[in-house]
Amino acid sequence: MNASPIEIEKIYNAPASTIWKALTDKAEMKKWYFDVDAFEPEVGFEFQFYGAGKDGEKFLHLCKVTEVEPGKKLTYSWRYDGFEGNSFVSFELFAEGNSTRLKLTHIGLETFPAHNGAFDKSNFVEGWTHITGISLVKYLEEINSSV
Repeated sequence: MNASPIEIEKIYNAPASTIWKALTDKAEMKKWYFDVDAFEPEVGFEFQFYGAGKDGEKFLHLCKVTEVEPGKKLTYSWRYDGFEGNSFVSFELFAEGNSTRLKLTHIGLETFPAHNGAFDKSNFVEGWTHITGISLVKYLEEINSSV
């Protein structure tokens, strides 16, 4: 499997504080990301959620926060219950005037098993592209329209 990381950068018409809240507030995460039972942007905090694969197969994601720079960077491990492998997802925020540039990096995908292609890098690229390019954009549009 390709060991190069996934890197996606997007610029949003929102302050970094709004993006940070979207990334770290459990209630806000549910609106655009995943439905987590609990989340705290604190190193060592563990959380989990279910996500579906392309064929509808449910995977329990097990994650642990590994790095926090409040308002700037959040990193956590990302692995699957019952499967080998461990990866890391980082969200970095860069204020650019009234906008914010988000850089998402996902490393370690090569550590996951083949498992009928469920953990192929292309699936992660598609998922992160949708999450950052569609889900987060719609969430921010809804926030802006309600202000």
